[in-house]
Amino acid sequence: MSEPKTPTPAGDTYKGWVFKWTNYIKGYQRRWFVLSNGLLSYYRTQAEMGHTCRGTINLATATITVDDACNFVISNGGAQTYHLKASCEVERQRWITALELAKAKAARMQAESDDSGDDFSLSSPPVAPGQGGASQNSEVQSALRTLGSKVEDLSTCNDLISKHGSALQRSLSELDSLRLTGEAGDKIRQVTERATLFRITSNAMINACQDFLALAQAHSKRWQKALQAERDQRVRLEETLEQLAKQHNHLERAFRGAAQANATADNKSAAGPGKGEASDEDDDNEFFDAMEEAPEFITVPADPQFHKSSSNVSGFNSEMCPDDQSLNEEPLAMNQESPSQELVPLKKRRTRIPDKPNYSLNLWSIMKNCIGKELSKIPMPVNFNEPISMLQRLSEDLEYHELLDKASKCQSSLEQMCYVAAFSVSSYSTTVHRTGKPFNPLLGETYELDRRRESGYRSLCEQVSHHPPAAAHHVISDRGWTLRQEITVASKFRGKYLSIMPLGTIHAIFEKGNNHYTWKKVTTTVHNIIVGKLWIDQSGEIDVVNHTTGDRCHLKFAPYSYFSRDVARKVTGVVMDKDGKAHYVLSGTWDEKMEFSRVMQSSRGGENGTEGKQKTVYQTLKAREVWRRNPLPEGAETMYYFTALALSLNELEDAVAPTDSRRRPDQRLMEDGRWEEANAEKQRLEEKQRSVRREREREAASQRTSSQSEEAVDEDSLTDPSLKSAPHENYQALWFERCEDRITGEQVHIYKGGYWEAKDRGSWEGCPDIF
Repeated sequence: MSEPKTPTPAGDTYKGWVFKWTNYIKGYQRRWFVLSNGLLSYYRTQAEMGHTCRGTINLATATITVDDACNFVISNGGAQTYHLKASCEVERQRWITALELAKAKAARMQAESDDSGDDFSLSSPPVAPGQGGASQNSEVQSALRTLGSKVEDLSTCNDLISKHGSALQRSLSELDSLRLTGEAGDKIRQVTERATLFRITSNAMINACQDFLALAQAHSKRWQKALQAERDQRVRLEETLEQLAKQHNHLERAFRGAAQANATADNKSAAGPGKGEASDEDDDNEFFDAMEEAPEFITVPADPQFHKSSSNVSGFNSEMCPDDQSLNEEPLAMNQESPSQELVPLKKRRTRIPDKPNYSLNLWSIMKNCIGKELSKIPMPVNFNEPISMLQRLSEDLEYHELLDKASKCQSSLEQMCYVAAFSVSSYSTTVHRTGKPFNPLLGETYELDRRRESGYRSLCEQVSHHPPAAAHHVISDRGWTLRQEITVASKFRGKYLSIMPLGTIHAIFEKGNNHYTWKKVTTTVHNIIVGKLWIDQSGEIDVVNHTTGDRCHLKFAPYSYFSRDVARKVTGVVMDKDGKAHYVLSGTWDEKMEFSRVMQSSRGGENGTEGKQKTVYQTLKAREVWRRNPLPEGAETMYYFTALALSLNELEDAVAPTDSRRRPDQRLMEDGRWEEANAEKQRLEEKQRSVRREREREAASQRTSSQSEEAVDEDSLTDPSLKSAPHENYQALWFERCEDRITGEQVHIYKGGYWEAKDRGSWEGCPDIF
């Protein structure tokens, strides 16, 4: 229940736990209620406040009734009715007091927006915090006071003109009665005539002012009412938009669960009217089997005989190497190395960066000015970025390079597959809280990560294409493995979420056994783009394939589901040999850890899976941990949730290439907290890149024109496409060359060498000037 406290006015927030009636199956369930700005909303837990609202009632039109000592009901006329129960009578009275205050204030706000506006003063509209409503209302009040003062001045001038005009008229009449003759009499008559004209003009002006004042007073009521209505409407629309976005997921679930809910209601024929209204909490009902995606297989503990003996049993994968048979109760076999042989760091890396400034920025304020433009051409400010480039983000895949080090020592390719599969999952663990966007690299930008002395590997990334944006990555390790990839990112904005689909293949090659593995990345989804708290999800499937032996591991990233009883961010997989026999089962989460279990026996049976197929049942030994996420450094929440490796990526180093991301000025300014300067520098770099590209295109066009004029075009070349000249390449990468991958058949960029030699010589003559 909510902590004891005095209920606050409706303009402030009042929150706490209250029991809410759901249905006859579940009865009363504890829910987290929040009362704010005349709206009563509830959530299943406090953690849901950032992304999912279960329902909202506007108290301005609601009725509040008390059933008994602890129960009370809130209804808005039939569309929504909440039957609530507090833990005690005192707690119920606190809520009733807070609700009545909120209702009174909400009703008063609504009445003031509908009245005739006789009073010149404007009531303060219920503006959301940070909207500047108080300052706007103060300006209006000041203007109205100034206008009122001016109207009073006009009225005073009117009285004075009338008073002095009458006195002047009487004095002239008295002079006229003296019957003066000659020149004096003529002058008096002229003054009298001019005074009469002045009085007539003054009266006309006074009448016009009175008409204007009456007209202004009449229309000011309409203006006041219209202004108040517009402000209230704006506030209501903003609140409604937020609530609609939060309730959208709930409505989708309610729609999908309607048929099952009706069937359940029919079976419960004893249920009567009253509290049995249509439940608005379909996620509480036991519809999980119908809603959640069924697992592809089932794992059960192996028979104890497999722990004592490795004798052949029907269905047992007997084709195991000696290494496999030693794994009954031990972790994956590998050549152990004493700690004394490990290389110690020779350079102390930084552990902190400047804290992220508390700058607020409304996405809609940017997007509304970009309607009709291509998303790739919208200049996004650095406020949405993190002080790291996409090339450095790719290098973060090496956060858990130890998995590849261990894989290189494995004697069995199936054991090695477990480590490679765990490595493919581990790269997503850094994305849980990382909602910021990396800087888009400039064409020709590079990034090196030299950890040879500490960890035995060297990594190089280069931006090899700008449209579409593509980055090539090559890693060589002294511990017997090589990693390479070329990633192109495609994205789709779907209203309330953004899907990011990395395109490209990742290759891992091991010297021992010459095993060559490939896999692709899954889809990343960023939720609550417009309103709410951003959160990240990973979903899809990965096939890790050993092209040397034919071994395969199929990994499945389960998307987040309100109906699933499984742990969130779940990943499952099965390691199979070329004949399709399962040897290991992998399970865990992409943000925390992965475990493996040795398969002792497999069979078809159990519950029917999707499309009526039977699931495979694996009998496995006790699960062992193969990977666990490293804890975040202290204070990571103020440093963009960077890991220890990420904190060191942008640290300045000597002797790196002039195109290295560490030298990028806008990224450096942002890291230092100088965001306004960073935005200006970002625009300069982008415009410089555009001008270089236009110049490159002009040169390519002139070269094509000159080549066509110099070469004779015979008749066959006009009809045979194979004889036509190849299109001119506008740009060629410096450290990577484009060729066809012999494994996948894709056109990719592969490292051609020379970078580390150029670094040793300190010779960077071929590097372009991009910064």
